[in-house]
Amino acid sequence: MNPLKTTYLATAVALLALSGHANAETSKSAGQVLDDTVITTKVKAALIADPVTKALNISVDTDNGIVTLAGEVSGAEEELRAIELARGVDGTVAITDELEIVR
Repeated sequence: MNPLKTTYLATAVALLALSGHANAETSKSAGQVLDDTVITTKVKAALIADPVTKALNISVDTDNGIVTLAGEVSGAEEELRAIELARGVDGTVAITDELEIVR
């Protein structure tokens, strides 16, 4: 089989699998699942790269563009910075802050 056809076939199978999985569990389209995954990945990368947050104890989840930040931060500065970074990611429509400040 030609490599281009193989790529198209693999992509189609992956999208069908995502579509079936998404619709069975959350009623989200494959595109929305992919969008949420991209947003989550970009937020995590921004948190890890940032010298204030470093994201050591912050988890990120995205559902329909709503980013939930959870975990422990060392202070208000880290909490606000995490929210700011998440807001700056394309596709983020809202932030749910479940961060807990621990000293």
